[in-house]
Amino acid sequence: MKNIYIKILLIILLIPQIFVAQTQKISELENKRKILKEEILKINSLLIDNSKKKKNAFSDLENLTFKIIRKEELIKLTNQQINLLNSDVKKNEEKIEKLNIEILRARKDYAKMIFNSYKSRLKESRLMFLLSSQNFLQAFKRSQYFDQFSKSRREIASSIQSNVKNVKASNDTLKIKISQKEYLIESNEIEKKKLSNEKKDQNNLINSLSKRESSYKKQINDKQKQALLLDKEIDRLIKEAIRESNKNSSSTIFSLTPEGKALAESFSNNKGNLPWPVERGIVIQKFGLQTHPVVRTTKIKSNGIVIATNENANVRTVFKGKVLSILKFKGSNLTVLIQHGNYISVYKNLSKVYVNKGQDVESLEIIGQVFSNNSDSKTTLQFSIFNNTTALDPYLWIAN
Repeated sequence: MKNIYIKILLIILLIPQIFVAQTQKISELENKRKILKEEILKINSLLIDNSKKKKNAFSDLENLTFKIIRKEELIKLTNQQINLLNSDVKKNEEKIEKLNIEILRARKDYAKMIFNSYKSRLKESRLMFLLSSQNFLQAFKRSQYFDQFSKSRREIASSIQSNVKNVKASNDTLKIKISQKEYLIESNEIEKKKLSNEKKDQNNLINSLSKRESSYKKQINDKQKQALLLDKEIDRLIKEAIRESNKNSSSTIFSLTPEGKALAESFSNNKGNLPWPVERGIVIQKFGLQTHPVVRTTKIKSNGIVIATNENANVRTVFKGKVLSILKFKGSNLTVLIQHGNYISVYKNLSKVYVNKGQDVESLEIIGQVFSNNSDSKTTLQFSIFNNTTALDPYLWIAN
């Protein structure tokens, strides 16, 4: 009897932990799915719809490819949710079945004990057991044993029944969720059909552009060269500011005042929580070396991220600081560098700038307007963060 009760209690203790872990995973997947759905909506409004204003086959192909990648992720993510929920329900049903078996055994043992007690006249046996005590203390202890045994038996039986009800209630909730996910499966099927059509459009565009692939590659390479020149100029400006802070010494890091150190520390502590530099946008190019989304044989490198936003979007500072420089480089649009201690945030591809060099700015202060490209109907901000002269991944710094 004691071993059975221990086994039942272990099962009871494990079930809530398993259920909580599974629920957390499902919740995490649901949050990711919502983010992806929001991104797809932004792709439609910021990229796909804009491309209809003026046709540019290369740009259309980039936008469509980006959307296809996100939709494939969304479908995969939703399927993971459904599979996880199915597994969760199955595990809980198995646990309930085990509990029911153990309860049935306990009841049989209990009935057997009652029957044997009746045959042996438990009341008389108990009385004789107490009267046969050698002293009063022993009789008291024996009486306590009977009371504790009866109380424990009732508590365990009550606990088992209560937990079985809880697990069943949890399963009922999960079954409702499964019903909701079945609706998502249907939605996924619709998305798959749309995705299939979009892939056909993608293939048609690829075929139509295959003869001009070398021209497209040249465009990409020209953009990369121009970006590299701009990055070198930004690097020069930061190094120049470092020399000035160190009074022309050879140090490669900023010499900061106590106020500057406090500002840098505050900036660092806000990693992952910095506001976006535009009110509405989606990241269409990540940080670092990567394969081009359309011309897979071409590599592109970025020391920041590219954010697609709406036309005439305002650019906002991600943290308080001082305008280090305003750069107008040949072949490029305006760039603003803002210093936050030994950190620098950089805002490229601006059509207008509303601040001056040396000006103090607050977090979320509007410093300019993003340039809109009429040739491909895109409005994109190139955003970078540096620690002294080292480029950091801005996506890890802004709030996700």
